[in-house]
Amino acid sequence: MNNDLLNILSNSNKDIDNQKLMDYLSGKLSDQEKHEVEMWMVDNDFENEALEGLQQMNSNKKLEGYVDQLNKELRHYIKEKKNRREKKQINNGFWVYVTIAFILIITVLAYVVITRFLHHQ
Repeated sequence: MNNDLLNILSNSNKDIDNQKLMDYLSGKLSDQEKHEVEMWMVDNDFENEALEGLQQMNSNKKLEGYVDQLNKELRHYIKEKKNRREKKQINNGFWVYVTIAFILIITVLAYVVITRFLHHQ
């Protein structure tokens, strides 16, 4: 599985780079870049609310910790889901061959019994 799919922040939006958002939160952007991010937020209400919520957090290290924890939990959830799905699948190779062999044996036995029964009458 591609690790980018497991990363919450990877490719989450197409219009603006996630690193630029993190830099905006930490105040590392130039005035022009800040203006660009703020104009983007005006057009995107959901992202604007999320960014405002992130701004209220105390520190970027705490934010990075939350992101790392979310990524860890997401990876764990996906791994468990994959394991459950694999457990539910029947091991087709073995059981298919056993079933075919059983049907063939029953068919041959039925043929032998029927032919002997017909010959004795």
